[in-house]
Amino acid sequence: MVLTELGARLSGALVKMSKSSKVDQDVVDACLKEICTALLQADVNVRLVKQLQTNVKMSLNLEDLQSGFNAQRILQKSVFQELTRLMDGGKPWVPKKGKQSVVMFVGLQGNGKTTTCTKYAYHYKRKGFKVAMVCADTFRAGAFDQLKQNATKARVPFFGSHTETDPVKIAEEGVERFRTEKVDIIIVDTSGRHKQESALFEEMRNISEVVQPNNVIYVMDGAMGQAAHDQALAFRDTVDVGSIIVTKMDGHAKGGGALSAVAATRSPVCFIGTGEHMDEFEPFEAESFVSRLLGLGDFKGLMNKITDVIPEEAQEEMMEKLSQGSFPLRFLYDQFTNIQEMGPMSQVMSMLPGMANMMGGGRDKESAANIKKYMTLMDSMTTKELDNPDTEKNMKMLSETSRINRIVRGAGRQYRDMYELITQYKMMAKMVGKMKQMKLPKKGPVNARAMNQSVQQMSQAIPPHLLKSIGGMGGLQTLMKQLEGGGGPGGMGALGDMMKSLGMG
Repeated sequence: MVLTELGARLSGALVKMSKSSKVDQDVVDACLKEICTALLQADVNVRLVKQLQTNVKMSLNLEDLQSGFNAQRILQKSVFQELTRLMDGGKPWVPKKGKQSVVMFVGLQGNGKTTTCTKYAYHYKRKGFKVAMVCADTFRAGAFDQLKQNATKARVPFFGSHTETDPVKIAEEGVERFRTEKVDIIIVDTSGRHKQESALFEEMRNISEVVQPNNVIYVMDGAMGQAAHDQALAFRDTVDVGSIIVTKMDGHAKGGGALSAVAATRSPVCFIGTGEHMDEFEPFEAESFVSRLLGLGDFKGLMNKITDVIPEEAQEEMMEKLSQGSFPLRFLYDQFTNIQEMGPMSQVMSMLPGMANMMGGGRDKESAANIKKYMTLMDSMTTKELDNPDTEKNMKMLSETSRINRIVRGAGRQYRDMYELITQYKMMAKMVGKMKQMKLPKKGPVNARAMNQSVQQMSQAIPPHLLKSIGGMGGLQTLMKQLEGGGGPGGMGALGDMMKSLGMG
């Protein structure tokens, strides 16, 4: 999860307040002090923190807190609203299909500009856009080689030169070439410097005049600190910065400086980089970001991920098979593929309330390795073994020693890997079987009886270790209430939609 340390401190302060026997002004002040200290240590601008503290105090009604209302939830809501207002720079520009767009990237050297260009290209390529990249960075040695390597990995066309030294000329030629090739999004990567200097700004201005970008994106290092404010303003005064991408947000506690710059310049953040890999790149939405920061989850983001990965037609086909009682191993293979497409597991888990800390970055690699070995084993199976719809018969068949020997040898794996896969298959089959019997609530509010029934059904379907990680029955009930209260698109129905999308409802 992004800014995990800050998020843990913010949610920790709220939980601490909830344990107080009596909630009075002193308790509220102490909680706000802890929250403000956490924000200051994360390099959020002092003036902004002071304003947030004042606004939260003004919005609170102490009588409500003392009258038996849920004090933690009231303060949490107020902090949520103020943090959202702080980070909301408006709606960023987005490209449209059927219309050619030029996107120019600017920023200081070392902020991850070239890597971010590739992530941006890869993101829109997956959405069906025709994308290309132009290397207009002639200042940094190896810049073109890096862009060429990244673009090749992302399978995106690129343009640049090892001999031409004029970045303006390269940018002009590259953009013109891709315009004639009917490319939807032409990305121009410009030079950076170690510090602000007139030559850098003059070069940016000249390139901007030649390529006439539809959007200029300022790439900002999330660990920049208090200097982020002045840097952002300097770039914005030179070229018309339309939006910002904040990089290196993978758990760094010092990301507040970049967020302060967003608040000061009012330029919207369009994406955040949460790691080195191409899929560690997330569209930024202030409400979703703050919700995850406070440990409240982000169902909207999760539903968007699921929808991007599993098309509606595929969901319907999947559900039809499940309704017939069919659960072949190929179904499990498809689910592993979907999980890989959704990105690092820690990002997905951070979108579920109370589960942000269940899987850290180190576990991402372990989970990815497990999925890869299971898929390798299934690649070594026959069509009959993969497509047999009868789970019990398939279990018996896969328990045969001769089959296990053949599959393990063919995949180059160990016997324990095969037994782990069979265990995973059994658990998934059992979970899906229970989910099929559930009567999930429709969209909209539900009564207390229906809520309790849903909680009971869910608790029986969720594996015990997973139920424990979200706080047992109480945590599950809280999760359902958040959904019913609008924590995600469609209220309670969002949970059913999510399960159906994953083939579990």
